[in-house]
Amino acid sequence: MPKQVDHRGRREAIARALWRVVEQRGVTQLTMRVVAQEAGMSLGQLQHYFASRAAMLSFAMDFASEQTSLRVSQGLEKLGDRPHPRDVLRLTLAEMLPLHADARATSRMSAAYVLEALHDEAVHEQARRGLVQGRALVEQLVRQAIADGHIDSGRDPATETNLLLALTGFTTLIELDVIEPQDVLAAIDVQLDRLFRST
Repeated sequence: MPKQVDHRGRREAIARALWRVVEQRGVTQLTMRVVAQEAGMSLGQLQHYFASRAAMLSFAMDFASEQTSLRVSQGLEKLGDRPHPRDVLRLTLAEMLPLHADARATSRMSAAYVLEALHDEAVHEQARRGLVQGRALVEQLVRQAIADGHIDSGRDPATETNLLLALTGFTTLIELDVIEPQDVLAAIDVQLDRLFRST
């Protein structure tokens, strides 16, 4: 009986190898050959799963987004039933920042993807689509919090969403050791306290 191959599992393993290359060596070293070596397979084996560097990068970015969403979902479970929207927003923002090993890997992957998107139209459109969807989810949380009376009804949900997402700009400051993670979380808490002050 032929051996069953877990193709999805292999693709995910390649994606994680790609993350390691980006995290440890930088995006300039991101070639299919280097990723194949990191994944412990031949270039031919890797090309069986991804026909091009762009396809490999695209899957790795989608997988990174899935992993971030999974971490948020796991965090929400720990918050219990009907968590306060402030806690949901804090968790969401924290998981977008490189505050622990898994988040750091996906954050660096995202940075590499943005650099690629600046010079590749197809990658640009996929990256943009993902960011638009992510932003829409945050705005939905803000709108619901306003509707439920947790945030003052005079607040503009689009502007408040933009201000919250601007906090993910702390990524560079964390990565380059300009500020400490606890200071970033303190800044997030201050912004959320301001937003939810009316409750």
